[in-house]
Amino acid sequence: MCGIAGILNFSGTFPVLKSVRNMTDALRHRGPDDEGYLVAETKTGRVDLFGGNDTPQDVFACPLPYAPKSKIDHAKELEQVPQIALGHRRLSIIDLSPSGHQPMCNSKGTLWIVYNGEIYNYIELRDELESAGYGFHSHSDTEVLLGAYEHWGAGALNRFVGMFAFAILDLLKKKLFLARDFFGIKPLYYTMLPAGFAFASEIKALLELPAVSRRVNAQRVYEYLRLSLTDHGEETLFSQIHQVPAAHFLELSLDHPEFPKSERYWDIEAGLTSGLSFHEASDRVKNLFLDNVNLHLRSDVPVGSALSGGMDSSSIVMAMRKLRGNAADLHTFSYIADHGSLSEERWVDLIGASSGATVHKVRFDSRELTDRLDRLVYVQDEPFASTSILAQNSVFRLARENGITVMLDGQGADELFGGYGSHLEARLASLLRNARFPDAFRLLRRARRSPGVRWWNLAGRALVPLLPGAAQAISRRVAGRQPAPGWLNLKWFAEREVLLRPVQRNEDGDGFRQQLHQTLSKTMLPMLLRYEDRNSMAFSIESRVPFLTPDLVHAAFSLPGEYLISKDGLSKAVFRSAMRGMVPDSILDRRDKIAFSTPEPQWLMALRPWVEKTIQAGAAEHVECLNYRVIEKDWPLLLRGGEAFDGRLWRWINLILWAQRFAVVFD
Repeated sequence: MCGIAGILNFSGTFPVLKSVRNMTDALRHRGPDDEGYLVAETKTGRVDLFGGNDTPQDVFACPLPYAPKSKIDHAKELEQVPQIALGHRRLSIIDLSPSGHQPMCNSKGTLWIVYNGEIYNYIELRDELESAGYGFHSHSDTEVLLGAYEHWGAGALNRFVGMFAFAILDLLKKKLFLARDFFGIKPLYYTMLPAGFAFASEIKALLELPAVSRRVNAQRVYEYLRLSLTDHGEETLFSQIHQVPAAHFLELSLDHPEFPKSERYWDIEAGLTSGLSFHEASDRVKNLFLDNVNLHLRSDVPVGSALSGGMDSSSIVMAMRKLRGNAADLHTFSYIADHGSLSEERWVDLIGASSGATVHKVRFDSRELTDRLDRLVYVQDEPFASTSILAQNSVFRLARENGITVMLDGQGADELFGGYGSHLEARLASLLRNARFPDAFRLLRRARRSPGVRWWNLAGRALVPLLPGAAQAISRRVAGRQPAPGWLNLKWFAEREVLLRPVQRNEDGDGFRQQLHQTLSKTMLPMLLRYEDRNSMAFSIESRVPFLTPDLVHAAFSLPGEYLISKDGLSKAVFRSAMRGMVPDSILDRRDKIAFSTPEPQWLMALRPWVEKTIQAGAAEHVECLNYRVIEKDWPLLLRGGEAFDGRLWRWINLILWAQRFAVVFD
C-alpha cells in the first residue's frame, strides 16, 4: 500500500523533479517506509533514479536495476525535454526487502511502474507467468503486476483479485498507462496542466502544483449539499481535478498528448441468473466469502480487523478465526458511542468472546470533534457525509497505536446483499410494479418489525417512483425533499448552469436490481471507500475489504431478489444463512443497523457557539453557494428539534471548513 505521483512535462520549462518531490512528500503518510523517484527523457529513453531521506540504506546498496544510487537532495533539475517524473511512497506489506522498491522496471528497462494496492492472487499469477518464461527478482506483487501487464497488456486487469491504482510508463511505445481497480478501493486523480499532465493518489498532492486551479465544481457542490453525494464518476469538487473511475484505465501518448479519455474494462454483467436454490446459493456465498477472506489475509505484517458489532464486520472476524485457527493472535478495533441507543459495545464484546480476539475500544465526546476536525478535513480532501467519519478515523488511529499495519473491514456487504433502507423501498416498488400485490403486502407487513421502519413511510417512499413525473415532484415537495430548498443560493447555481435534480429513481420492472447497482457504483460505496482509504492511510494502515471481488459481486447480483431481501423483509437473507454456524445467531438475527454512528445532533447542540461561528465565517469568507439568511433561521430549529435533523447542518459546516482548509475558489 503506497502513494504515487507523476508529472508529464511537454514544454521543458517545468521543474518536474522538484514538483514530483513536493507531491510525493504530501503523500508520506501513505508510505513512510521508502521513497523513490524517476526522471525519464522520453525521446532518448534515458532514466535517472533517486531515493530520499526515507529510503533505507540497503535500497541504495541493492544491485537491482531499479535501485537508486543517490538521494534526490543531491540531484540538479534535469533539463532534457520532454520529460516525465514519477514518485513513490512505500508502505511495506508484501516482501519487506529492498527488492520491493519503486519505481520498478521490467527486465528490459522499457516499462516502469508506480503502484498503490495489493494483488492478492499474485502467487497464482506469478506461477502462470513463470510457466510462460518470466523471471522475477523479488517476491512482491508489484513485479507480478508489471509482468502481467507486459504479457497481457490491459487484458491483465481482469485477471487481478485485489485493489489497485497504478501508472506504467512505456518507454518503447511512448505512452503512460493508468488504471484503477474494479470498485475504486484505491484512489487515482489527475489534472491537465498548461503544458503537461499530472496524477497522484490524493487531491492534496495535485494541489501542491501552483498551476492547478482551486476553483469549485458547482454541480458537484450541489450534489453534496442537497444529495450528500461525492466521489462518483470522473469529476471531483475541484473543477480541474478528475479521477480515474472505478474499473477504468486511460492511456496518454507522450508524443501527442491530449486530454485522456478513460475506458471501462469491467462491469457487472446484466441479466445474471444463477438458477441456484436458496440453500445452494447460501453455500456458494459462504465459500466465496471464506476464499476472499483467506486471500485478504496474505501479508508479511500483522493483520487486524475493524469491528462495529454488526453482521458484516462480525462475519469477517469469525472467518479470520476459522481460517487462522485457535492459536492465531486476533485483534479487533471498535468505536463505542457513549450515547446509549448508538452503543454496540455488547455486540462487540460478544464477538470478542466468541472469536477469542483481543478487543480494543475507543470512545470520545463532542470536544474531540472540534479538536480534530481541521486535520480530518485535510485528510479526507473533499467533504464527507457525517461525523461518523471521525469515529472511523479514531478506530484506525487506535489500530496504529497497537502496531497493526493491515486491517480488514466490511465495506461492500450492504451494497451486494441489500442492506440499506433504499433497497427495501426499491424491492417493494418492484413487487408493486410487477403486480405481485400479495408479496408486496406481506413484505410491507413484516418489514415493520425492523427498528425505525414505519409502514406508512416505507409504502410512501416505495410508491414515489411509480408515480408520473409531476406527481413525483409534488410528493417530494410535500415530504421536504425538493431539489431546490431555500437554503441554497439558487442564483449562484443558476449562473453556473447547475442542474438541480433529485436522486434519479429507476422506473422499470427491476428497479431493485438497479438500486443495488446504483449504491454500489454511485450513491454509497464510492464515498465509503474514499473515507476508509483516507482514514486508514492517514495512519499508514492498509485497509482491505474482502466483500469486494468480482466473483462475489457477480454471485450476489445473479440471485433472485427474495434471496437478498426475504419475503418477510429481512435484509441480506442469503448472507445471514451463509454465516449460520460460524457467527453467533444473536448477531445474525439483528434487524437494527448502527455501525460507527455518532450522536451528531447532540454533539452539534453541545457545540452551538462553534456552529454559529463556523456559519458566520462561511458568509464572511464568501462561500457563496449557501443562502445564509435562510440558514440563520434554519439551524437553531434543527438543533431544537423543530425540524427533522437530516444532516444538512453538518454538510453546511463541512463545506465551509473544507473551503477554508483548501482555499477553494467559488467565483
